[in-house]
Amino acid sequence: MKLDDKLDRIVRRADELKAMLSGTLGGDAFAKASKELAEIEPVVAKVAELRNAERAYAEAESLLADPEMRELAEAEHQDLKDRLPALEREVRLMLLPKDEADARSAILEIRPAAGGDEAGLFAAELFRMYQRYAELRGWRFEVMDYEETGLGSLKEGIAEITGRNVFARLKFESGVHRVQRVPATESQGRIHTSTVTVAVLPEAEDVDVAIDEKDLRIDTYRASGAGGQHVNKTDSAVRITHIPTGVVVAMQEERSQHKNRAKAMKVLRSRLYDAERQRAQATRAADRKGQVGTGDRSERIRTYNFPQGRVTDHRINLTLYKIDRVMAGEMDEIIDALVAEDEAARLAADS
Repeated sequence: MKLDDKLDRIVRRADELKAMLSGTLGGDAFAKASKELAEIEPVVAKVAELRNAERAYAEAESLLADPEMRELAEAEHQDLKDRLPALEREVRLMLLPKDEADARSAILEIRPAAGGDEAGLFAAELFRMYQRYAELRGWRFEVMDYEETGLGSLKEGIAEITGRNVFARLKFESGVHRVQRVPATESQGRIHTSTVTVAVLPEAEDVDVAIDEKDLRIDTYRASGAGGQHVNKTDSAVRITHIPTGVVVAMQEERSQHKNRAKAMKVLRSRLYDAERQRAQATRAADRKGQVGTGDRSERIRTYNFPQGRVTDHRINLTLYKIDRVMAGEMDEIIDALVAEDEAARLAADS
């Protein structure tokens, strides 16, 4: 279907919904129509903006033939000529299927992979990098679990990042992050390569995932010395195993067993929801070879080279020589580029 036909259909549908809502519609039907209208009204407004610009462009073009009006019309004609492609792109983007998880908050999970203590140290630095980024965006960053192994090395860090469109901004961070640098403990000054895995999960609501209590095995134990921030003598730590999938979540950050269980359930629900999303997207992703990554936790996505002061995102061949600023949470340049690349891939697949 041509773009103009699609836009005409959306505008007609908005008019139909407005007529329905001003009539005798009530109950669930009224709520459903209101929701649909609210979803398409921004598209209708952007369509009106595009068509007004198209009309103004045609008028300016006709004035170019008039010697007396030519000089006045030229500037407007050029301005509209530059603006129209961007407006059309915005409309096309609005017509693409939405990822309903984009507007959600997210669960961030960081773990060292290869590289021993150096991987654990870098995992702790990445955790702080995302915490700073959240602060710069005005999001709430709550540490859910933070297990240290000594010397500032991180064994596992889990955080809840709450705010608008958190998942939309951070979903491309999932994967393997590689660091190249001389470890502080290395006397020979040799560059080591270590890796850290990052997982970003859309936060799930109770209604998203049905979890049957009989499918859970819940164990309690005493928080380990180096792991728990608030070590005590009670069995406050909680480990929940989802028997059908084998997914295990352990929490020991809080003194209260009840709080640790609530946090563990939140993470479990998000992991199960994310797994379901990954399955649903697998076939679609196969058709989008140009997409930004797959979200696969085993995919190497970025290298942080400290001797050269550079950060390279391998999916979009972007290199920035500002590693200190990136580690300080200034990540928008990378994330904006990833979002733009994903939008371009989706537009190409839709055309």
